[in-house]
Amino acid sequence: MSRSDIWTPEQVQAHLDKLAGKKPKISALSEREFQAEVMDIANKLGWRFYHTHDSIGSQAGFPDLVMVRGKRLIFAELKTEKGKLSKQQVGWITDLGLCVPVYLWRPSMMQEVIDCLK
Repeated sequence: MSRSDIWTPEQVQAHLDKLAGKKPKISALSEREFQAEVMDIANKLGWRFYHTHDSIGSQAGFPDLVMVRGKRLIFAELKTEKGKLSKQQVGWITDLGLCVPVYLWRPSMMQEVIDCLK
């Protein structure tokens, strides 16, 4: 990704404002739709990220996204508004949280997500 592809936080907010008129209410997004939004914003703000697309054979409960930019490393578990954490997810979040920031994000927290990624 070249520096010209990276958006400012203001450009990301303008993008979200524009999308607000075209998509269902953000809190009604499925986990997959929410994840796509988070990855789009992370990409536009210059983050590298990893998501396991097929978790078969992977450790249960590992966070949905691992993101890095400069010296910052973030693990994020994404859930719908009513989504519940599994016992394995709680374990990973607890253990990783002893070392690095680990976030549980929901669609209604989009502004917090943006603020964290700025």
